[in-house]
Amino acid sequence: MRAKTTWYVAAVSVAAALSAAAVYLWAPTTAGAGLIDVVLLGALAFIGEGLTFLLPRSSTGSMAFIPYLALAIIAPNWQSVVAVAVVRAAVEFRSRREVIKQVFNTSAHVLMETSAILVYVLCRGTSMLTIPDVTHVAHVTRVVGGAALVATVVGLLFNNMLVVGAVAISTGKSPKHIWLENHRATIGVDVLAAPLVFVFAWVYAAFGVIFAATLWIPILGLRQLQRVNLELEQTNQELLELMVKSLEARDPYTSGHSRRVQHYSTIIARAIGLEERLVEQTGRAALLHDVGKIHEKYASVLAKSENLSPEEWALIQEHVIDGASLVSTMTRLADIVPAVRHHHENWDGTGYPDGLTGEQIPMASRIIRFADTIDAMTTERPYRLPLTEAQVRLEIVRGRATQFDPMIADRLLTSPLWSLLFASSRTGAELQLGRRDAPRMLRVQNDRKRDKSAIMA
Repeated sequence: MRAKTTWYVAAVSVAAALSAAAVYLWAPTTAGAGLIDVVLLGALAFIGEGLTFLLPRSSTGSMAFIPYLALAIIAPNWQSVVAVAVVRAAVEFRSRREVIKQVFNTSAHVLMETSAILVYVLCRGTSMLTIPDVTHVAHVTRVVGGAALVATVVGLLFNNMLVVGAVAISTGKSPKHIWLENHRATIGVDVLAAPLVFVFAWVYAAFGVIFAATLWIPILGLRQLQRVNLELEQTNQELLELMVKSLEARDPYTSGHSRRVQHYSTIIARAIGLEERLVEQTGRAALLHDVGKIHEKYASVLAKSENLSPEEWALIQEHVIDGASLVSTMTRLADIVPAVRHHHENWDGTGYPDGLTGEQIPMASRIIRFADTIDAMTTERPYRLPLTEAQVRLEIVRGRATQFDPMIADRLLTSPLWSLLFASSRTGAELQLGRRDAPRMLRVQNDRKRDKSAIMA
């Protein structure tokens, strides 16, 4: 994966250099726009780069793209490309990221700028500073509005596509999933981006840098609101992770189980063709599917090394009800409460807590049933090694239409995503944990009983 990422960054860097050369040849100078305009807009971009906001997967965003793309409208020439490269390189150097990330981010911004300039020139756009009656926004819109809109959209798309491609290569996730993960929360700002760039460039051309700088106040207010929303969403996700870690701290033997079930559930959901919104909803439910076990009443049962009594067995089955009740206290998670409650229901009605059958069982619960069982089968046990891909396939066939939804079973077993379930998703530390945990040998009989109902998988 590292080699692919390196080649990708190298390709982006070469493309950036070639596109910069193309700008130099086709748009070497622009009447009306001087070096001072490039410097001033570059300074505003540098300020914008210092006001970042958090995106998923620890990525960051900023409003600096506004002066960057305004440069393509105010000064569509090679000087703007140099300004963007210098500003971004300075920002990357200050961040102390890995060199490969610094090179990629700088190159991606250069490509954003060059693509915007080339499209603007091809659409017969000219520097706003050369337009007569530039203070009349309607006139300016008629002259270069269309070219500016197309150039801005192309520039933003180039930048987003390059970043999504890099993340997809490094993580192995689909580009569509990465794009939705990073941009669902910022879609409002993305929609406003193109007209906002045009307005900013027009204010600069018509009234000067002071008015353009003043326009930063409402723009930064919008950025701050977006930042608060994104950070709140990030905090919610981290709280969910904390709940899962607290649960797993009770029983280190199952450490990592919830995250693996989440991983498998999202693969299965995509394999059967669910839309991305439902895939993420299923993944969230999978992460929290065993959260009910965090209740104190389960502590002694989870720590027990011998067989469970009938009373203890009945008690542990209550974790799905307790989990659903706990999740229901969070308004934003109301949509996954049924999935958490019913993830131990069987297709033929022999599961719990309500003995639901067939399509009465929520789709997310049926998917988690697969993922939960697959993790049980592919996790090392004291009395056996992890099952092979062929053995897991056989077990799913055996459980088809009894434990498992037959539709999901058929689609999953024939899907090209099936093999992803057996790609190594565990860290070396997780695998070593099983080998070092000598006391777990006392739990052989208990684990065998647990496996049969996939309760403690």
